[in-house]
This record gives sequence, C-alpha cells and structure tokens, in this order.
Amino acid sequence: MITVSDLGLSFSGQNLFSHVNLLFQPGNCYGVIGANGAGKSTFLKLLSGELEPTKGEVVIDAESRMSVLKQDHFAYEEFTVFETILQGNPRLYEVLKEKDALYAKEDFSEEDGNRAAELEAEFAELNGWEAETEAGKLLQGLGLDNGMLYSLMSALTEAEKVKVLLARALFGSPDIILLDEPTNGLDIHSITWLENFLMEYEGIIIVVSHDRYFLNNVCTHIVDVDYGKIKLYVGNYDFWYESSQLIQRMMRDQNRKAEEKIKELQAFIQRFSANKSKSRQATSRKKLLEKITVEEMPASSRRYPYVGFTMDREPGKEILTVEGLTKTVDGVKVLDNVSFRVNKGDKIAFVADNEIAVTTLFKILMEELEPDAGSFKWGVSTSQSYFPQDNSAYFNGHEESIIKWLEQYSKDTTETYLRGFLGKMLFSGEDVYKPVNVLSGGEKVRCMLSRMMMFGSNVLLLDQPTNHLDLESITAVNNGLIEFKGIVLFATHDHEFAQTVANRIIEILPEGGVFDRMTTFDEYLEMRGKA
Repeated sequence: MITVSDLGLSFSGQNLFSHVNLLFQPGNCYGVIGANGAGKSTFLKLLSGELEPTKGEVVIDAESRMSVLKQDHFAYEEFTVFETILQGNPRLYEVLKEKDALYAKEDFSEEDGNRAAELEAEFAELNGWEAETEAGKLLQGLGLDNGMLYSLMSALTEAEKVKVLLARALFGSPDIILLDEPTNGLDIHSITWLENFLMEYEGIIIVVSHDRYFLNNVCTHIVDVDYGKIKLYVGNYDFWYESSQLIQRMMRDQNRKAEEKIKELQAFIQRFSANKSKSRQATSRKKLLEKITVEEMPASSRRYPYVGFTMDREPGKEILTVEGLTKTVDGVKVLDNVSFRVNKGDKIAFVADNEIAVTTLFKILMEELEPDAGSFKWGVSTSQSYFPQDNSAYFNGHEESIIKWLEQYSKDTTETYLRGFLGKMLFSGEDVYKPVNVLSGGEKVRCMLSRMMMFGSNVLLLDQPTNHLDLESITAVNNGLIEFKGIVLFATHDHEFAQTVANRIIEILPEGGVFDRMTTFDEYLEMRGKA
C-alpha cells in the first residue's frame, strides 16, 4: 500500500501541485494522465523517493519492494542482459554477487562457509534458482531471444535495450511497479504481452502513458494531474474522458435542473459499466465502475486544440496507383515490388516490421526520394498534404516567429486571421511571437498540423502524427481525421488511432509485396495472428 498525505511540491516559489491525498492499493493499476508539463513524471519521482516533496509525505509499507522503469538506456553498458534484469531485485543481485565472490576465494575459510550457507538460504528464499528462467521468459514475452541473456548490454540495439529495461522493472514479482511510458518503442506483440502481464499482476501498478488503448486495457483507476491538484477516479481512460466531457457539457448548460443532470449522469454510468467491462480482467475490477457516485465525476481544465481538415475540391475516381516500387536504404531493401491502388473514401493505415519502409514509401510518394524501380501516379484531381515523421527541416535554422512561419502557408495573411487560427491550436497571446527554432516537440507538431490545414488538400499523408503529443492533442488529431471526408494514408504506433481512423490496412511485407485488406485494425491483427 502507498499512502500520500498532504503532498506538495514547489519550484522557485511556484506550486506544481499541493494538498495531494491518495491511497494506492494492491490489485489495482493506476494510469497517471495530465497535459505536458503538468507533473506526471515528477509525481512518479516523488513516489519512488527520487525527489523530496516540499510538503507532506509518501508512506510505503516497510516490507514492500518497489521497481521503477529506468529511462537511461546506456546506464548498464558493462553488464550482461541477465545482470541488468537481475538488478531489478537489488537484494537478490547483492546476494548473488557476494555468494559468487566467496566461492571465488582461494582461501575459503570456515567463516566463509557459514556465510555462504546463510547466503544460499536467502538466495533460495528470493527464488534465485528460478531467476534465469524468469528473466528468459520476460525476454521472450517482449519478443527477444533468451539466448541473449549473457550478451553485454553495449552490444544491443536501442530497441532491444528498451525491452531489457522493461524486463528489469517487471522482474522478481515486486510489490509496486512504476512505469513511465512503458509502450514507447514496443511492437504490437510486446504491447499485447505487457497488457496481459499487468492485468494478471497482483501488486500496485502506477503508469504514465499517452497510449489510450493501453490505458483502457490495463487501468482500474485514473490519476488526474490537473488544476495543480492530483485526484483519483475509478475506471479506465475512456470512462474518465467521456465522464469529464459530459460534466463540461452539463456545466455549460445552466438551465437544466439538478435532478435531470444527476439522472443523465447516472444513466451514462450504468451504460458504460455494462458495455466496457473486459472479460480478461478480474471480477473485482469489473465491479469497480458500479461503485462510482455522481459526486466523484471529474471536471477538467484541459484545453483541446482544434484539428479539422477541409477539402477545397472533391477528388475524382483516380486517386493513386503504385506499381512495383522498390527501394534500398543503407544496404537494406525496405520496399520490394510494392503495388496497390488507392480508391476514393480510403483511410489506410500502413504497417511494417521495419517502420523505415513506410517512411520511405511516403517520401517517394511526396517526391522526396527516387525509387530504385517501379512507379506511381497521382490522380489529376488530387492534392496532397504531408506530415513527415522528421520535421526538423521546417524549423532548424529558422528564426521567424510562429505567426510569421505560418503566414507563408496561408491565403489570408492578416494578423487577425492568423491569431485566430493559432488560438485554436493553443498558441495565444505572446506565444505567437515565439521563434519556431526553440519550440518543443509537441509545439512543432501543432505547427505542422496547422500548416496542413491551410492547404485544403483532399489527400493527407501522415507519418507518426501522434509522436510528441499529449493525450488531448492526440484525441483532437484522431477526431479530426475521423471527420475528414477525403483520403488518408497514415502510419502510427497508437492502437486506438489506427482502429478508429482506418478502414483499410496495407502491410509492407519483408519478403516483398504487400498484405492489403479492407478491414479495421483490430480485425487485421486477428487475421494476421498479431492480436
């Protein structure tokens, strides 16, 4: 159990949050949400003891062991994979090292023998003899070969290190697990395995994530960092989001009678509780929603950007024809005889084991790269807007303000119009004069989306548009593409995004060609055995 009492944290006299009182209990998974800069990761550091609060305290049961997902991918270069994972249980690692050091002594004394016996007993009690097997299973679950257990961390790729550090956090049945963006860099198989692992876990899980699908699958509670406060709500992310939106609508409608508001909210709770339970979760978790009262529903101060794409003209029947595209990048053939035809009304999610394949395809279609072989042809009535995964060329070396940067893409260059447009994208007041070369990753993404909306194109190509965005902005982009009446070609790591936008999936196959189906993302995963 974790008890948070009157917790407060200040930086330079400014309160990040204050008067936080929370209770975290075993068997539950708590999703921490909040806008960028609200203090989600800082809150995890307070819970782990990495930071000291300005006021109040965090009390953890003395016998509880906490494990934290580390983000420093180069901190364990001199260790083997097994040693790195084993360090997830510090005491077990200490016992093993001391035991090995004793047995390596040439002058092994009687005293050493007695100490070794004590260590052997503790080693067995800590399930040390099962450690290698458990570490191997964690690696396999995350899509790695357990044969790499004794490889040095320095020999691993960045993606492999990410998975090893996650295995380290999950190792040895800790009582408390703190995870900050655990799905970053994971493939579909690994995320699905992690969801199942966490849903069966009996301890306390506290996780920060921008992945709505993941939060919905694993969370029993939402911890909302908002208004400089941190509040706890029962239910998953969808329940929290729809509840907060409903509350906001009711608050704006001052003419409704209080009884009607309560009835509407109670009806909503009953409907959500009935429809959103997941068979894989424990019965106790299913019943949590039934305990919610009207007074517990959240109201949020969050601001959602407006993302809406309109077409200047309807596209004709001919959209895009791709025939036999082939391309080698850095000695690797990432596209091999790729052919497909895009039709009116298509919203296509592109997937590939090697995501460079999709990025390369989009660059070819936007004439930023030449194919080694093959061809493509856009319909004469189409117009394209492109969101590249790497947008640095649009900002590096540019010192103009946001408003001046956007002016070059706008038909209406009046300050009133541009200010109004940027206001919808959450750039207000003096923000519009900020130089574009100092913007954060999320601010640059909002600028790129603003640029796209200026063009009135009927075909949108988006390569990982949710990278660097907070949940509010991801939701806005998601909804904007759902509402868009034109054609969308996109790639994303966001499961919910792909499921709700795409009506067709094209997988670029490593052996050449494509797997192409008119289907939803979930149906594709089931069809391809990836669910």
